[in-house]
Amino acid sequence: MDNDDKPIGRILSRREVLSVLGLGGLAGVGALIGPRASAQNTPLPSCIVRPALTEGPYFVDTQLNRSDIRSDPSTGLVKPGVPLVLRFVVSRVSSGGCTLLPGAMVDIWQCDAQGIYSGVQDRFADTRGQKWLRGHQITDAQGVAQFTTIYPGWYPGRTVHIHFKIRYQNRDFTSQLFFDDALSDRIFANPPYLKVGTRTRNANDGIYRSGGSQLLLNLTSNGAGYAATFDIGLNL
Repeated sequence: MDNDDKPIGRILSRREVLSVLGLGGLAGVGALIGPRASAQNTPLPSCIVRPALTEGPYFVDTQLNRSDIRSDPSTGLVKPGVPLVLRFVVSRVSSGGCTLLPGAMVDIWQCDAQGIYSGVQDRFADTRGQKWLRGHQITDAQGVAQFTTIYPGWYPGRTVHIHFKIRYQNRDFTSQLFFDDALSDRIFANPPYLKVGTRTRNANDGIYRSGGSQLLLNLTSNGAGYAATFDIGLNL
């Protein structure tokens, strides 16, 4: 990215979202859902802008345009783990409502089952030159970008998460996705996730406490693994 890149998207208050969508006035809200309605209890659209969270130290701009990110492109090594199909639906939030946004670049990056990232050197490992569990997709005409990956592992000090970045017209929005603690407990009781140590849970993760409950994935069973769809609206 160049120095002209500017952040897009931020967490909006309920009142701000209703205002953007043209529902901020009490008369307009009442016309839609009844005379006792207010901005406080009006349902928000599924494409609500989500909280931006820290990029962290592990982003590497690999420019790998691929849907299945489990392998390293140079060696063919496939990272083991519980399969996860992750589908992003990206929209633009405006006064006209939620409009599906094609042509946005969605990057994801994550650690493997043992909590290691590719392409970096840190206190856990030196994986420079490797590119597994990284990649991007361009949203299609329906605003969809879909990835095949694995359920991420964990490392000390952080709860279970996947990073994502959405880039559109020289701007970017960066955040993280989170997972249900109980499901993580079940998955981490088996190889290749088994490891010694105390895992940080969502409630004890400082980044999660900055809005992670709005970034918690709702996973459904999908063959031998799981699938999730994440709706996100960008306030451009």
